[in-house]
Amino acid sequence: MSTSEHISGTAGDDGIVPDTKDWTWVLERPCVDCGLHAGAVGREDVAGMIRANAVAWAGVLAGEPAAVRLRPRPEVWSDLEYACHVRDVFRLFHVRLNLMLEQDDPLFANWDQDETAVADRYGEQDPAVVAGELAQAAEVLAVAFEGVSGERWERTGNRGDGARFTVESFSRYLIHDPVHHLYDVTGERV
Repeated sequence: MSTSEHISGTAGDDGIVPDTKDWTWVLERPCVDCGLHAGAVGREDVAGMIRANAVAWAGVLAGEPAAVRLRPRPEVWSDLEYACHVRDVFRLFHVRLNLMLEQDDPLFANWDQDETAVADRYGEQDPAVVAGELAQAAEVLAVAFEGVSGERWERTGNRGDGARFTVESFSRYLIHDPVHHLYDVTGERV
């Protein structure tokens, strides 16, 4: 997933440099930016963390619409763009979680988050609508993780770049993204 700096490629038409880094390292050590040690998060805690994160995003998006649309620098997403991304991460991870629970060792379709941001015009969306959609997507995903039990935590899925997850590691990998992006916009570490 992306960071606030998007520093690993060439800038696109929107000024954002696509993030092509492999963020699975967050499962092994604390993030030096946001402070979260995703690998140490209890799988049973993920649903509550998703919900708490959504509440925090509602607060961010309750600000003045012009302010939440403002990019701090041309190469850094606005608060609104980050919120749209987090909403879409929650939606995507729900789809991928269902694939892992319903299929044996599925391969996830690739997702270009930067292309999605441009195509869906993240910076032009209504902050109030995004807040509601983010909250809804968070709740759906939280409920889905709460429904996982027993051996289902060990079911597997694969990303196209070769990264392999169990449902448990997938839950921990997921939670870093919204936490990190909340840090991107608030500067508050966990």
